[in-house]
Amino acid sequence: MTKFLSAILFLILFGLQGSAQQPYKQTLKLMGSRFDITVVANNETEANRYIDMAVAEISRIEKLISSWDAASETSKINANAGIQPVQVSKELFDLIERAIGISKLTDGAFDISYASMDRIWKFDGSMTEMPSAEKIKESVAKVGYQNIELNKTNSSVFLKKPGMKIGFGAIGKGYAADKAKALLIHEGVQAGIINASGDMNTWGKQTNGEYWKVAITNPMNKNKAFALLPLKEGAVVTSGDYEKYVNFNGTRYTHIIDPRTGYPATGIISATVFAPQAELADALATSIFVMGIETGLDRINQLPKIECILIDDKGNIHKSNNIEIQTE
Repeated sequence: MTKFLSAILFLILFGLQGSAQQPYKQTLKLMGSRFDITVVANNETEANRYIDMAVAEISRIEKLISSWDAASETSKINANAGIQPVQVSKELFDLIERAIGISKLTDGAFDISYASMDRIWKFDGSMTEMPSAEKIKESVAKVGYQNIELNKTNSSVFLKKPGMKIGFGAIGKGYAADKAKALLIHEGVQAGIINASGDMNTWGKQTNGEYWKVAITNPMNKNKAFALLPLKEGAVVTSGDYEKYVNFNGTRYTHIIDPRTGYPATGIISATVFAPQAELADALATSIFVMGIETGLDRINQLPKIECILIDDKGNIHKSNNIEIQTE
């Protein structure tokens, strides 16, 4: 899932003076992406200590879920696909179990076994025609969360099909942001932001007593934000990339692929999801692209404490029932 924070989502900070505590921010490259970590602290030394803790936690998560590291638990699961179950830590087992739960919730629009998919679509301008229906069908032959077998008794994971793989690209950074936030709260940090390349997780309030706020920008009119919303102890994720798409026969296909069919998603160019945890917001933002506006909104409206704002390929704005938009 591509994030385009600079175009779609940026943080509005207000009233950062006049308090004993101040916000301190560091920008780092973690998990192959940009992370902005902001903590409210008494001084820079204290802030750096907290940020170092967050970095260590994010790095720990990366080692757990990485499919590039041959020694990671995730890589061991993939290497034993179709061969035998692999015993894993409770943390990874629980993450996979939650991911399967989201797959069921979204009728398979979200699926961590998407990593098994053959990459037959190109969004770099090189494609001149659509892949054949047969090739598209073949590309997802090994995809399917139903073939991830979990054994809670011995904490093992088994991928039933040879060549099957799981990956956490659409959920991993959100999970890491959640874990870093939880750690800092446990350590006594009263307020801050973990911005994992667009997966934004906040807690506490600004030093002037107001909630952190985000502005949502229409990617088809980037010069002005159309909405300003407070973040109250939660997360927001914006997914999409209006520059990565192809047009065939008058239909615009985005780079986000439906893991059930192998066809790219159509109709949406931006999905912003608000949820209590970044992990869930991350997964749902991807899912909505695949489900489409009508089905996506219907599903979100059935979920407590979760809201969304969608922008279609004509620039029209759609929102869930209970979201309150403060226009600028």
